[in-house]
Amino acid sequence: MTKPKVFEKPTGVKDYLPHAVTKLRRIERSVLECMRLWGYEQIMTPTIEYYDTVGAASATSDRKLFKLLNQRGTTIVLRPDMTTPIARVVGSLLKDEPFPIRLSYHGNVFRAFEEEGGREAEFYQTGVELVGDSSPEADAEVIALAIASLKAAGVPSFKIAMGHVGFLNGLFEETLPGLTSEQEALKACLLQRDHVGYRDFIRKLSLDANWQRELEGILRLRGGEEVCAQALELSANAGAQAAIKHLCAVWDVLAAYGIQEHVLIDLTMIGDFSYYTGMTFEGYASHLGFPVCSGGRYDNLLAQFGRPAHATGFALKTTRILEVVEEVADERDRVLVVYDPSQRRSALADADRRRALGQAVVTEVFSSDNAQELAAARLSALTGSFTYRGTLYHALAEIGTDKGELA
Repeated sequence: MTKPKVFEKPTGVKDYLPHAVTKLRRIERSVLECMRLWGYEQIMTPTIEYYDTVGAASATSDRKLFKLLNQRGTTIVLRPDMTTPIARVVGSLLKDEPFPIRLSYHGNVFRAFEEEGGREAEFYQTGVELVGDSSPEADAEVIALAIASLKAAGVPSFKIAMGHVGFLNGLFEETLPGLTSEQEALKACLLQRDHVGYRDFIRKLSLDANWQRELEGILRLRGGEEVCAQALELSANAGAQAAIKHLCAVWDVLAAYGIQEHVLIDLTMIGDFSYYTGMTFEGYASHLGFPVCSGGRYDNLLAQFGRPAHATGFALKTTRILEVVEEVADERDRVLVVYDPSQRRSALADADRRRALGQAVVTEVFSSDNAQELAAARLSALTGSFTYRGTLYHALAEIGTDKGELA
């Protein structure tokens, strides 16, 4: 095996330079503040968890987990998501907290992908979990908050696609009873958005024409409120009917929020985690081919941590949002305080005073070695900004002594 060079890093991870970090932190702060205003309290969980608890419950396949051994030989994992660790906390440290519980978070998660896939092995998520409420209002609340959070993050244009796992499960039970592997194959096609493969697989099953028409019919169930009525006519299965009625109720609440123009119903939506049990959704930004947020209902997960409860939530894919949010210049003035060694004490005191007022301050001692550079900086400062050692500083410049004059 070739030894990596000193500047190389593992595949799937990246360095974030100052301008990217500035934008990432601005997104994080804006979104978390939005979530706070909706009544969600922030929580932090460890980066590492036990494989036998969080790793096994996360529904992330073993081949996508980063596994480690601690000193005692116990297998631990880098957290593959944030929802499962929060479920662990709700079932332990918050076991006496009354429902509903509203929690928000921001953190990095880790998933191992094939190197040739080009996907990130470490990325950031900002999201919420609403635990202890099974109502359509709770599902609508997390969708409404996802929309508010995308706006707070600065995503200029997006659409939320909403579906329901129960509808597809009921439809497949009705048309393909007992054919578990065939049902899973069709779900895999839908998860990959491979509608051509989905149709081809159905035709290979040699089904009754009515069943084939019913299975292919879901590909047309995409739109607004009218999709609910169409879906109720498509399948008579009790589970499918209950799922659609729940989805219709969620739509009614979204209409009350006045945000239905951001949402469309897509009954091929199934979510990419096996712990989803009901409503699922994904958010797509314009000109970006993959989702910038995803979420849904997961009513079975909490039982694995000793506190059965209904739950719903979502996560913004914060790292992906960086690609669609416009660059925002740092609005704060950056002040350069340059001083003669004899004026060091007063200059540094002045720098501290400015920092206390919220200004970003850089200090530099004046000497014969940097006199020419500082003189050029002072002249440039007359136009309102200057470049100093490769960094753009705005507004103020004090060159020379405490009087601000160049010697």
